[in-house]
Amino acid sequence: MHIPENYLSPSTCGVFGVATVGIWAVAIRKVSRSVPKDKMPLLGVAAAFCFLAMMFNIPLPGGTTGHAVCGTLVAILFGPWASVIAVSIALIIQAVFFGDGGILAIGANCFNMAFVLPMVGYGVYRLVRGRSGGLGRELVAAGVGSYVGINCAALCAALEFGVQPLLFTDSAGAALYCPYPVSVAVPAMMVGHLTVAGIAETVFTVGILAFVRKVAPNFALLPGSSAPVAGGAASGAEAPSLAASVAPVAVLVGLLIVATPLGLLAEGDAWGEWGIEDLANSLGYTPSGMASGWEWTALMPDYSIGSLPDWVGYVLSAVIGVALLVIVFRLGAAAMKTPVDFDARQA
Repeated sequence: MHIPENYLSPSTCGVFGVATVGIWAVAIRKVSRSVPKDKMPLLGVAAAFCFLAMMFNIPLPGGTTGHAVCGTLVAILFGPWASVIAVSIALIIQAVFFGDGGILAIGANCFNMAFVLPMVGYGVYRLVRGRSGGLGRELVAAGVGSYVGINCAALCAALEFGVQPLLFTDSAGAALYCPYPVSVAVPAMMVGHLTVAGIAETVFTVGILAFVRKVAPNFALLPGSSAPVAGGAASGAEAPSLAASVAPVAVLVGLLIVATPLGLLAEGDAWGEWGIEDLANSLGYTPSGMASGWEWTALMPDYSIGSLPDWVGYVLSAVIGVALLVIVFRLGAAAMKTPVDFDARQA
C-alpha cells in the first residue's frame, strides 16, 4: 500500500500533499490539547508497532505481498488524531531512510494509511463496542474496526492508482504514470486486502491490544472498557505504575524487532510497488512520466545495509526505525510547554 515514486502524477501528489498538511495541522492541534506531556513518548512506542507491522510482509493472492499497519490499534490506545501523527511519522521515516514509499507520494500515503485507516477503523470500533463493559467485546470491536479500516485505506490507494491513466496520457493515449485503470487496480488491491492483509491487520491489532490491556493498562491514554484510567485504580487495587506498564511493552517491541526477518520470507512485491524496470518488462514499455520522474536515493533501501546479510539489515533497520520514532516523540514531548489536563473517558 506504499505508493512508490512517480506512480502518481505531480499534480495528484500536490493535491494530496496540501490536503494532508491540513490534516496534520488539525491533528497537531488536537494532540497538543489531548495527549499529556508524559504520554507523548509512549505514543512514539505505539508508532513503533506500526513501523514494525509494516515490515512483516505476507504473501497475498496473485503472487504479491501485503502487510498490516496497526493504525486502528494506535487510535484505540491514544485516540484517532494521535494515530494520524504516529502513523504519518512512521511512514515518513520509511520513505526517507528506507525508500519504502515515494517522497512525493508521502501526502497520498499518509492520507490513506494515517488518516483514512485510523479514522474509519476507530469509528467502526466505537460503533461495534458501544457501551459494553467487557474486554471480549472490545477486542471484537477492535478486530472489526481494524479490518474495515485497512480495506478502506487500500480502496483509496487503488482509486488513486486507477485514475492516473484516465487523467494523464500522452498524445498517443498511453498512460504517463500508473498504467492500470480502476477496473484493474481496485480488484487487484482489494482481493489481497479483503482476504489475507485484512486478517493480518486484525491479528496484529487484537493481539497487541489484548496484551496491553492485560499486562500494561497504564501504557494507553484511552482506557479499555475493563481497564483503569491511566493513573487511576482498578477494583480498589492500585494500578501498575507507568514504568511497570512500559517495561512489558518494550519487551514486546524488542521481540517484534527480532522477528522482523520473517517478513523476508514473502516473495514478490506488493501490488503497485514494482520498480520501473519490472513494470516496463510487464508492460513492454515505460510510461514516459515515470521514466522522467524524480527519484530519491534512500540511505538503507529496502531495509538493507551495505553488504550485510538481508536478515541482519532488516533487524538493524527495525532498530534504527524504532529509535528514530522514540527520539522524535521525545523531542515532541520536550517541546510541549505544559502538561494538559485530560480526561481520557471523554476522548
